[in-house]
Amino acid sequence: MTLPTRVKIIDVGPRDGLQNEKQPVPAEAKIGLVQGLQEAGLREIEVTSFVSPKWVPQMADNAQVMHGIRRQDGVRYSVLTPNLKGFEAAIAAPREEWPDEIVVFGAASEAFSQKNINCSIAESIERFAPVVDAALARGIAVRGAMSCTVGCPYEGEIAPEKVGYLAGLMKGIGVQRVDVADTIGVGTPLKVRRAIEATLAHYGIDAISGHFHDTYGQALSNTLASLEMGVWNFQSSVAGLGGCPYAKGATGNVATEDVVYLLHGMGIDTGIDLDKLIDAGVYISEVLGREPHSRVSKAIRTKRCG
Repeated sequence: MTLPTRVKIIDVGPRDGLQNEKQPVPAEAKIGLVQGLQEAGLREIEVTSFVSPKWVPQMADNAQVMHGIRRQDGVRYSVLTPNLKGFEAAIAAPREEWPDEIVVFGAASEAFSQKNINCSIAESIERFAPVVDAALARGIAVRGAMSCTVGCPYEGEIAPEKVGYLAGLMKGIGVQRVDVADTIGVGTPLKVRRAIEATLAHYGIDAISGHFHDTYGQALSNTLASLEMGVWNFQSSVAGLGGCPYAKGATGNVATEDVVYLLHGMGIDTGIDLDKLIDAGVYISEVLGREPHSRVSKAIRTKRCG
């Protein structure tokens, strides 16, 4: 077993973390969060999504946020674009404000696809084909988020073959790398390994990232199982931003602070300053009027006070 010596983390807090917040979060706070994350050493940040404000009002300030962030060399800024209209909105600004990467998505569950976007998995990927083409033609990278890869709130357990099917469809339209996402956080290490193995039939290990929710407290175990397979890209959310809409009151995204602590404790380099990362999590949590959902943050801040 050879563990990676370095891991790259994509912090999805500004987008996936904040999108379901009921209270409006000012654009300045989102810009401040991105700033705090890059100062902490994050080299990939999912900033916002270009989606109809009718569906996701929290992201209505997408252009304002992309305009306001102070970009750093060597940092990749990504945005979610659910359709061609969203992509066109993302590139309506001057070129220096364009995202470096767009994210398209698909579910490994037919029931989830139907309930979420009202079409089959194959139809959803077909709809994304022109978005992928448009991005690649402009030199913008494309990532595919594969949701419900181990479990679905409607279908239950998801067979690895379904994950492989989705990965193959994404590869077919030109998606360059994919996230194996446990959207509802029901996965355990063996199930996650099987989902990654199914993805490896279509993508190399360097093009696969793990995205684990912590609903049942399994996210760090699933991260370790993925590391043991050679996965070195992961997604997480500072302060554990983002709940799980399918499990009332449950935590959603695993906290970046907790993942970084795990990795550093294993001697794996992330390029991230944990103290600065904790400060970024405290900053946005204060805006939201609550404590960060990170055990590591709480423990280290308690130690600071001592």
